[in-house]
Amino acid sequence: MTRPTPQRRLSMPKLTRRLTNIVIHDDDIEHVPVSTVPSTPSHEMLEDEYLDQWTKAIEQLEQDHQKQSSTAAQPNDIESLQASIAYHMNSTLHRTQHNLEKVAVYQAVAFSLRDKVLKQWNQTQQLYKKEYRRKRCYYLSMEFLLGRALDNALYALHVKDNYGEAVHSLGFSMEDLLEQERDAALGNGGLGRLAACYMDAAASVDLPCWGYGLRYNNGLFRQGLDSHGQQTESPDDWLKSTNPWEFPRDIHYQVQFYGYVATKVSGGGDSRLSWETNGVGVEAWAYDVPVPGYHGACGNLRLWASKATQPFDLQAFNDGDYGRAMAAHNEAACLTAVLYPNDNHPAGKELRLKQEYFYVSASVQDVVHRFKRTAHVAWSEFPNRVAMQLNDTHPSLAIVELQRILVDIEGLPWDDAWAIVRATFGFTNHTVLPEAHECWPVPLMEKVLPRHMQLIYDLNLFFLQDVERRFPGDRDLLNKVSIIEESNPQQVRMAYLSVVGSHTCNGVAALHSDLVKTDLFPHFIKYYGPERFINITNGITPRRWLYQANPALRDLITTTLTNDHWVSDLSQLSGLKQYAEDEQFQKKWMAVKLQNKQRLASWIATHLGIDVSPRALFDIQVKRIHEYKRQFLNILGVIHRYRTLLEMGSQERAQVVPRVVIFGGKAAPGYHVAKMVIKLITSVAKVINDDLSLDDLLKVVYIPDYKVSLAEIIIPASDLSQHISTAGTEASGTSNMKFVLNGGLILGTVDGANIEIRDEIGEDNIFMFGTLADQVADIRHYQKYHGVLVDGHLQTVIESIQAGDFGDPSSFNPLIDTLTYGGDYYLISEDFDSYLKRQDDVDADFKNKRLWAKKSILCTAGMGFFSSDRAIREYADKIWKIDPLPISS
Repeated sequence: MTRPTPQRRLSMPKLTRRLTNIVIHDDDIEHVPVSTVPSTPSHEMLEDEYLDQWTKAIEQLEQDHQKQSSTAAQPNDIESLQASIAYHMNSTLHRTQHNLEKVAVYQAVAFSLRDKVLKQWNQTQQLYKKEYRRKRCYYLSMEFLLGRALDNALYALHVKDNYGEAVHSLGFSMEDLLEQERDAALGNGGLGRLAACYMDAAASVDLPCWGYGLRYNNGLFRQGLDSHGQQTESPDDWLKSTNPWEFPRDIHYQVQFYGYVATKVSGGGDSRLSWETNGVGVEAWAYDVPVPGYHGACGNLRLWASKATQPFDLQAFNDGDYGRAMAAHNEAACLTAVLYPNDNHPAGKELRLKQEYFYVSASVQDVVHRFKRTAHVAWSEFPNRVAMQLNDTHPSLAIVELQRILVDIEGLPWDDAWAIVRATFGFTNHTVLPEAHECWPVPLMEKVLPRHMQLIYDLNLFFLQDVERRFPGDRDLLNKVSIIEESNPQQVRMAYLSVVGSHTCNGVAALHSDLVKTDLFPHFIKYYGPERFINITNGITPRRWLYQANPALRDLITTTLTNDHWVSDLSQLSGLKQYAEDEQFQKKWMAVKLQNKQRLASWIATHLGIDVSPRALFDIQVKRIHEYKRQFLNILGVIHRYRTLLEMGSQERAQVVPRVVIFGGKAAPGYHVAKMVIKLITSVAKVINDDLSLDDLLKVVYIPDYKVSLAEIIIPASDLSQHISTAGTEASGTSNMKFVLNGGLILGTVDGANIEIRDEIGEDNIFMFGTLADQVADIRHYQKYHGVLVDGHLQTVIESIQAGDFGDPSSFNPLIDTLTYGGDYYLISEDFDSYLKRQDDVDADFKNKRLWAKKSILCTAGMGFFSSDRAIREYADKIWKIDPLPISS
């Protein structure tokens, strides 16, 4: 294992004219030179008055930066901020006021603000170093869907207004500059966004918690739509320009692959197993991203980039064999090239396994190194200083990697090491879908990670022997709890490994946690008992999803409640309930909603060329495209609505509520059924939007490349959002929470967190429909043997598609087949009638403006429970056993 190169300094360097940010981490003092950005041909010419202002700011910076270091207390008055921005423009980016463009000014503002974040960051890390005996948590997640950093940091540090004025006085708009930042492409869906919310929450409530992830160069992909309305995928090169929000660290670890396991005998005759790879592997290099908390600490997210361990092959290059010269570099680059490589082929499956191991190996090595460097105590104390949380099964190999390090490298007895491992890890399960639970073929594991496969065999045997002792002769139980599935080929069940190798498993919503016990892990309940399996309902950060994303509603709430304490204590939103029937307050509330709808309508017109009326009901479903999330049900309902409108006379149409149905989300590159759903949505949208006879009573919009920055525009504009997964398939969901927090009503199934949202906001304020989770298995069983009874309205819709009303019907035949020959596994036909009836209820309530306003207000007022601050405190209390560590201490 390659240890990080020490970066200790005996004294702090003097501040020089060359910009150097002093970043203190743990007990290292590191100097991180800021990267420069090359000029581009297009420059913005400023008016004379702004040129004068830039000149004055540059003169001011000469004085300011001679007086203070980048980590000293920095004033936030307008002139000082101008000077700081100009300093970074001049010295960091090597620009003058004569060759500016928006992206460069954005970067200068980001570097200026980053100086202030560093003060909070350094204070936090110095405190962690001082309190090294305190237990810390490390959150392992393959995804962190952070969103844009600049706006978030401006709000966290309470300097948004002053920076806005400073930027305006220099000739730019803050809103224009915010648009220059690319979303960090480090995640895809709810899993990554939840991790980001928890990092924000941990920092905001002063919990000592680090995140570990991968620095993907190209994210998942950038989604587009071709001329036929089909999804296209291109690299999401979010790192094309300098990223001001990351710090490259001189910290790296070697990660090995392949090879064999050998037995080595020491001079004293003791033997031990050794993983021999003949140098086959890569190096993981650390990049740190600060996560500023609101009135709190500054957390850290450490991302790993992959680099080749072997040097550049100069001889091959000189011989003209450029492919061989770059082979090691290119192979290493693949590991962090994209999130979730397509595993529909053997090479992709092998790459994904290597990616997951690369990530956990670097992270576990880093945690172990920090413990050894600071703790100076026995290994038995490791679980008292370290908690590691597995966010789903992707990081599950961390369990085996820690066992390998403790046994093979640190020399601990096997049983002692395994006790430490199990006491260290917690596991969050995020799905009950069988196909979503990772399983790795044993032959592949033996090839890529031979020592780890050997350890998995050992720990599985150790576990099964104990099961046999407690339940002698119960061979069925042994088979059902074994980590190794006896299929052809054998499979390693990563969810089972996560349960066996951790001390606590939690679900993420009340129903989901019950299903984890009854449907997913019932045989583990028999062995461990129910206490090992707990529920912690997901939460979202109100800082980004209301305070930042919906400033008009934020201001109305703060004015009404007379303070903004609700930002840190979301339960205080309940104070809005007393105004739910106040007519004047309702008018203000709905004026805010209209303003947000106008903003979204403007975005749609500008970027998609579709005109929609903000007076219409905005009906939104934006999330990962998947059969269980049932975007298919939604668009089938839209077709039914369209056909109904065509059959109406003018008097009937006059009573219709105009509706804009908005979709967004990505389908996995290899998920062809999901891609067909997108194709159907866009085909239906084209027909409906081109039908002038509708007179804007119905519009359909598909927003491509859905991401956090778009969600911040879309979610505040919703009147209604759809969360319509088949009952028992959605673990929790968090987008439902975001919509309701912003005063949007839900049309949803009795699934996931919809149930708890209903309990908090009141049954009258949510439109629920469909089959219940405990009915699903019986219905599927009936349909398997008796066929699908297709709903009459649905049959008419199917016939419309098959008649070619929305393009070549053969394009959609495989999709239609899932409803009939495929057995309608996700119960679209079963739920279609109740879905349409609840849509009618939505229309009726929306016509009653005061009733709708009341419901909207009560939705927001009831969302106090769903704060990520509450959720992260539950993790700290119930699983990690860690206490807050306020900076003020």
